[in-house]
Amino acid sequence: MGDLRSAIADFGRAIALKPDYAKAYTLRGLVKSELDDHEGAVADYDQAIELDPDYAEAYHNRGDAKSELGDHEGAVADYAEAYHNRGFAKSELGDHEGAIADYDRAIEFTPNDAFAYFLRGNAKGGLRDYRGAIADYSRAIELKPDFAEAYYVRGAAEGGLGDYRGAIANYDRAIEIKPDFAEAYYGQGVAKKGLGDHRGAIADYDRAIELKPGYAKAYALRGVANRSLGDHRGAIADFGQAIELEPNNAEAYTNRGDAKSELGDHEGAIADFDRAIELKPEYAEAYFLRGFAKAGLGDYRGTIADCDRAIELNPEQAGAYYYRGNAKRKLDDHEGAIADISRVIELSPDYADAYTNRGLAKYMLDDYHGAIADWSRAIELKPDYVDAYYFRGVAKSELNDHRGAIADYNRVIEIDPDNAHAYTDRGFAKSELGDYRGAIADYGRAIFQLIRNLI
Repeated sequence: MGDLRSAIADFGRAIALKPDYAKAYTLRGLVKSELDDHEGAVADYDQAIELDPDYAEAYHNRGDAKSELGDHEGAVADYAEAYHNRGFAKSELGDHEGAIADYDRAIEFTPNDAFAYFLRGNAKGGLRDYRGAIADYSRAIELKPDFAEAYYVRGAAEGGLGDYRGAIANYDRAIEIKPDFAEAYYGQGVAKKGLGDHRGAIADYDRAIELKPGYAKAYALRGVANRSLGDHRGAIADFGQAIELEPNNAEAYTNRGDAKSELGDHEGAIADFDRAIELKPEYAEAYFLRGFAKAGLGDYRGTIADCDRAIELNPEQAGAYYYRGNAKRKLDDHEGAIADISRVIELSPDYADAYTNRGLAKYMLDDYHGAIADWSRAIELKPDYVDAYYFRGVAKSELNDHRGAIADYNRVIEIDPDNAHAYTDRGFAKSELGDYRGAIADYGRAIFQLIRNLI
């Protein structure tokens, strides 16, 4: 007994030296409880919680003390809060399963606590259990119908399942309850992007930024939407703003580099990709996009080296095989190109450009039938694909199928009436069939188009 009283005195001295030492109050409370001074213990736990509102152990111990005093309702509330706080701490550390176990216990103590369901839903979302998360968020909303944050995260979970319209409905409701909810506008923009509504997404990102001017993620995704609409300069400006707000954002550098490449600024793009890789050395996408920029400068060996690294980091990265295959084709390694682009097709069977480029490699190896098969598949996937019709026409001419070639050139001209190459090659095919008047007319049209293009 004397030792316990001496301990209380020691903790008292520690508190006098450091009045904001929450743990000292908690330990002194434990000793007071051992001496059956539960009221004194509660007072110490109160002080610990005032200093550290997320101190799970203090809530739990205060619950024990209240229970000893017959305040069972207060004890239950404290036990629930203790599990809340410990669960939240576990989630922050990535231990979502441990967090869920704690939230389960909190819900046992307080079955109508909307916040406990909300937190458990967040932990389930961390495990990508979106259906389980939605069930918890729905229960939280049932208990607290104006819970804007629950609608917001339920929208995110719906989006995780690909139900973008359901997500938007949730974000709408969150905004209705809380009109200045910047994150809900951001989430709605993400969902609209999922539906391909890039202009609608931009409007939502605009509003999110208006409400929260330092919202780096909103600038970054507005940049992505602008790039999808072909506004690469607008995209570059947005990615630049995101980088200014978050200088270590490797994704923003990568996206800005990609936009610069689209504008032909390959050197500027490479500088951005270099920085992204410096920040995130195992960022496969930055390597293969840097490879694409190097190809724009004619450095095909550099392209291959970057794509090799991207594939090493992510063997399923279709873009890396695609760019490496094209670089090999440029270096006349057509067999290597075919191998790489065949891998692209394995990973992305509906990628029309891959069939077109593999067809070019086969054509260079005099495999005209194989090339035609690839271009036919590209056309099947993309019926207005001018290049595929044109190349298929060229291959048909090589096989002396001039009528088939003319049919393909006709289709090219139907889609692109100013295509001088199609008129030239159709003229050649007509001359091979003895239609010299038709050939002369096509050559004349080709010359006209070429001159017009020079003016």
